Amino acid sequence: MAEISAKIVKELRDKTGAGMMDCKKALGENDGDINKSIEWLRQKGITSAEKKSGRVAAEGLVGSYIHTGGRVGVLVEVNCETDFVARREEFQHLVHNIALQIAACPNVEYVKVADIPQDIVEREKAIEMGRDDLGNKPDNIKEKIVLGRIEKRVKELSLLDQPYIRDQNITVEELVKQAISQLGENIQVRRFTRFVLGEGIEKQESNFAEEVAAQMGAGK
Repeated sequence: MAEISAKIVKELRDKTGAGMMDCKKALGENDGDINKSIEWLRQKGITSAEKKSGRVAAEGLVGSYIHTGGRVGVLVEVNCETDFVARREEFQHLVHNIALQIAACPNVEYVKVADIPQDIVEREKAIEMGRDDLGNKPDNIKEKIVLGRIEKRVKELSLLDQPYIRDQNITVEELVKQAISQLGENIQVRRFTRFVLGEGIEKQESNFAEEVAAQMGAGK
């Protein structure tokens, strides 16, 4: 078995946020291979996260992020089980990164796929079924293709299914599960709102030259 140095343990800890003993165990189980150890910790983290997912999470934080220039803003509520964890730097860092993720993903509208209303799914399905490239295919093949496209489409609307912007190898859901493993509590992204400056306002088109001419005429 490869020798497990303090340096490689620290490197794994920095990459995953896992505890020192967990990192040492992961490296020991995977002959010192960093990438395999990350996968091992991720699997273990997911297992522990699923065990905690049924526990009530009513504490937490409402986090915010305002993009440079003040043109995009985000509010997000992330819940945990205790106020003690909510005050921890690791949890606050997680909330900030989730708010940053939402700001960077303008197409995301829901926390998870299960939150997407069925009428939206049906509307997307109707659009896909009517596409020209499916016209000559048998119905059973067409159905499989459409289901695949719908699955991809609804994931594009789901925050938890997005690749994490700081590490494209994991999703936001896996990021949350890593935090659950690290902090030892159930953590849930409950809701979010994104504000885009001027969104929904019908901007009036104006002709600057005509306005100037009109003002000059009025001054005569």
